[in-house]
Amino acid sequence: MGTRAARASTSPPLPAPMAAPPLLLLLLLAVSFSCAAAAAAAGARVVGEDYVRPPPARPHRKALLSIFPWSKKKASASDPQQVHISLAGEKLMRITWITNDKSAPSVVDYGTKEGTYTMTSQGESTSYSYLLYSSGKIHHVVIGPLEDNTIYYYRCGGQGPEFQFKTPPSQFPLSLAVVGDLGQTSWTKSTLDHIKQCEHDMLLLPGDLSYADFMQHLWDSFGTLVEPLASTRPWMVTEGNHEKEHIPFLESGFQSYNARWKMPYEESGSTSNLYYSFEIAGAHIIMLGSYTDYDESSDQYAWLKADLAKVDRKKTPWLIVLLHAPWYNSNWAHQGEGDSMMAAMEPLLYAAHVDMVIAGHVHAYERAERVYNGRLDPCGAVHITIGDGGNREGLAHRYRNPKPAWSVFREASFGHGELKIMNSTHAHWTWHRNDDEEPVRTDDVWINSLAGSGCIQEGSHELRKILMSP
Repeated sequence: MGTRAARASTSPPLPAPMAAPPLLLLLLLAVSFSCAAAAAAAGARVVGEDYVRPPPARPHRKALLSIFPWSKKKASASDPQQVHISLAGEKLMRITWITNDKSAPSVVDYGTKEGTYTMTSQGESTSYSYLLYSSGKIHHVVIGPLEDNTIYYYRCGGQGPEFQFKTPPSQFPLSLAVVGDLGQTSWTKSTLDHIKQCEHDMLLLPGDLSYADFMQHLWDSFGTLVEPLASTRPWMVTEGNHEKEHIPFLESGFQSYNARWKMPYEESGSTSNLYYSFEIAGAHIIMLGSYTDYDESSDQYAWLKADLAKVDRKKTPWLIVLLHAPWYNSNWAHQGEGDSMMAAMEPLLYAAHVDMVIAGHVHAYERAERVYNGRLDPCGAVHITIGDGGNREGLAHRYRNPKPAWSVFREASFGHGELKIMNSTHAHWTWHRNDDEEPVRTDDVWINSLAGSGCIQEGSHELRKILMSP
């Protein structure tokens, strides 16, 4: 197999300490003990699975804000609401918003100077009904081509407030905010405030957005809640179980999700909004669907094989996958729910040398070492579970013991992640625990890409054949 240097590492090993005289050693131990006691008395932070989230600083922070739709500014029926943006192909951006006026035009005026719109694009619109609920007019307008790493000012529907966004860079460094299972609680609001402090180019969300769960007005309140962030940076999402909203004989699944959060599936050759891929700077990112067919005879499986086979690791050295139900999970919550999808698709990802797999669903955080087929493997993917954005269902506190060899760090708390891809070989991953007003960096690791290792060069020809076979 040769040497394979692809691994996640926190820091270089420290040199061994010199032997100390017995008296000096006793003094050092005494000082250490007193410092530890003082730190404990001062409320030193505990990290990892021993951490127990304290009660909120103020009682009202436990309020489930999703019960009460977020207050809206009074606006005319044609004013844009719930504005968010997403990538729509190379140098293109999709602007999405909703109006109560069904005759409002699907048009976006935009330019690079505040208040000056030198370009205009027209798009499409849709709407849907669900039981007794009828949505507003949902507008989707693709604008571009756009310059990289540039601020654009835009106006939706020919009137209303001016918004602005920044396009992603065309090369490294690239900064990605990552959050899962978001919901609409006060914890959600705190997490979003922390993400706002993060200088990110894009947000990735591996499923469970609004937690509307059949109550369609909560999709509207969610759109209002995330608009301040989602209108300024592209949000790329995939579906979770809370997006299904299927009622047998009455309502088909994913109606609201597909209507409101249109992703670039057609641009990536997919036939479903539930799975797609896109490229940003030097990363190829694949969003898989945990709740649509994924076995070897499925359309998603065939699309994934074709998509992976087209990846050029010289152009996009980083290959990252997001999905909802985790494949590697040592929490008792949702144990084994991703096993069948993993059995079908993990060989494809391994053959393609995927660097990272990021999941949600479990309401806690966990990071695994590079792993494949249940065992540590320097050419496997780093698996991360981050289903802890702030949803109303609470945290998953119970972990299985003993901890699996592949599990490096796990903690039940709300938070978000940041992935800063510095160059073609190195990325810095941090997870930030949501401690009310303060995001506390609790997990911190450097990750080496497989493109910069011997894995691709030494990869098994038999595995590569999996991608190329009919």
